[in-house]
Amino acid sequence: MRIVRFTPPESAGIGSDQHFGIVNDQDQILVLRGDPMYSGIVPTETKIALADVKLLAPVIPRSKVVCIGKNYADHAAEMGSELPKEPIIFIKPNTTVVGPGDTIVWPRMSQRVDFEGELAIVIGRICKDVPKEKVNDVIFGYTLANDVTARDLQNVDGQWTRAKSFDTFCPLGPWIETEFVPGSQVITTTVNGETKQKEPITSLIFDIPTIINFVTQVMTLLPGDVILTGTPAGIGPMPAGAEVSISLDGLGTLTNKMGPQPK
Repeated sequence: MRIVRFTPPESAGIGSDQHFGIVNDQDQILVLRGDPMYSGIVPTETKIALADVKLLAPVIPRSKVVCIGKNYADHAAEMGSELPKEPIIFIKPNTTVVGPGDTIVWPRMSQRVDFEGELAIVIGRICKDVPKEKVNDVIFGYTLANDVTARDLQNVDGQWTRAKSFDTFCPLGPWIETEFVPGSQVITTTVNGETKQKEPITSLIFDIPTIINFVTQVMTLLPGDVILTGTPAGIGPMPAGAEVSISLDGLGTLTNKMGPQPK
């Protein structure tokens, strides 16, 4: 199922608050009652055309976005690093999350803001110390993410918290696909239509069972928490006004625009 979070048009007659729904093959949204992660799949009788709604981030993490660094060999090489011997983890606050079509805000502190297209895992239940063979039990679904990074600040600080944590620095979307099965799909990032990243997700150094097993040995994950699995080679800056799109077969396309650079 493709699960979306959205605000409806006034003509839908269901109010202006956020709603959840399931996108069908006719690009219609079947509106759900409540949040399906907590309330289950409870459909109403209301249907709305996908084109008529404003899509929001499909999930707002209850506590955190956990990120895996340098998880593609070519990206580690372009960063001048050796391959990690175990997953490198860091956290983005949930205040970084925005949705499809939202503008990425260029922070005054930075002169260079980069894109990093990534496959994202959405966690569906409280979990700790998850065995590799049980990871599917805790995954609600998958979506796409842009791990936006103030590259100059990352280089200055020598660690990544400030560079990764500005508001709007984690676009997610366009939906959560609950039936997605990771395989040989290719993740692609374009900037103003020009391909910058293109790599099969089979190139991940640490696969999804390894990531979830490792992360949950460190911290408890909560329903709605998101794990970003790492970015391929080809990272680079987003010029002011640039349209950045991240695509993966089965998950659609997440598109955002880079805002103006502050003067």
